Amino acid sequence: MVVWLLYHAFLLIAAIPFIYYVIAIYSTWRFFRVSSKQNATAPSFTPPVSILKPVRGLDPDAYENFASFCQQDYPEYEIVFCVGDGTDPVLPVIEKVVSDFPECKIRVLFGSGRVATNDKVAKLARLVNAARYEYLVINDSDVRAEAGYLRTIVAPLADPKVGAVTCFYAPTDEKTLVQHLQSVGMLSDFYAGILVAWQLDGVKFALGPTMVTRRARVEEMGGFESMAEYCADDFVLGNETAKLGQTVVLSHHPIDHIVINSNLLDSLKHQARWMRSTRFSRPAGHFATSLSFSVPFGLLGWGAAAALGHPWWGVGLFGWSVATRLALAIAVGGMVVQDRSWFDLVVLYPVRDLMGFWFWGASYWSNRVLWRGRVYELLPGGKMRAAE
Repeated sequence: MVVWLLYHAFLLIAAIPFIYYVIAIYSTWRFFRVSSKQNATAPSFTPPVSILKPVRGLDPDAYENFASFCQQDYPEYEIVFCVGDGTDPVLPVIEKVVSDFPECKIRVLFGSGRVATNDKVAKLARLVNAARYEYLVINDSDVRAEAGYLRTIVAPLADPKVGAVTCFYAPTDEKTLVQHLQSVGMLSDFYAGILVAWQLDGVKFALGPTMVTRRARVEEMGGFESMAEYCADDFVLGNETAKLGQTVVLSHHPIDHIVINSNLLDSLKHQARWMRSTRFSRPAGHFATSLSFSVPFGLLGWGAAAALGHPWWGVGLFGWSVATRLALAIAVGGMVVQDRSWFDLVVLYPVRDLMGFWFWGASYWSNRVLWRGRVYELLPGGKMRAAE
């Protein structure tokens, strides 16, 4: 009797992700509907903007990425870079961009002027102080923008109740199987979780590839100086904005993201760091992330059904877990981030689902992450410190 109850409990647990998937697919459809209405209205709010770019090291296609921000269909803006020093290998690329786009207002700052655990945030603190304009657009060095990016991403700030804007980033230019797997992970579980959060509780975080806000809002939360000990500064910026009673808008306009981890080891390190930082930044949400991996639960249900003498139930349950995973990935990839490569990658989704579940479980094994060649310890609340 106990065994029978145990197997049925396993079957029930295996069915739980399907509830999440129904919510996720509905959230995706609703976001797409809202986005369609937004696309019908041309943005007219175009205040002067400072694009802030803290950079370190040379990413693939860095010139093309930087150049895309010099070709924006926007009346007035500047681009301000901050690099560690004059020996950084990215500096010649920035100098070429300055030379090729003399009509674009570009400045380069050297050094953050402070010592901080998170060097990127330390650079952001200096960039905010040096920015000429009130409206700030912060993005990473591995993203590339279409000409209408600035107009669309800044427009929601016309509403004084909006404190920040962020957006999805669409993986592009993948060349290796490892890069494809990393992109599939973003489409099939990371973005789905964001859409569910948007539907159920609103957006209370930001995504690093694009963070748009006002200088006054950053100062109100203590400046980036107050975030310099955190690992996930994007989460902190969005979360603090929400705590101030301001709305964080998830824009319908995705930005292209150049997937830089071309080998398996770098990709594994990156995903392990991301999972562990999420665990410490928002522990409850991270724990619930386990429900986004349907294939492991499908395998659990298959085993339980087979043990009860109903193997075909198990086959059906497992098949349904794969089908719902594919349906969600197709919905997110095709409708939200407009990634049309999803069909070529269909076979990878179940594999990535198993990998994602493994990363999620492994995030509880340790509080250490490897970031830019240094080992850090993550602390409760999302802060970090250099490991001894």
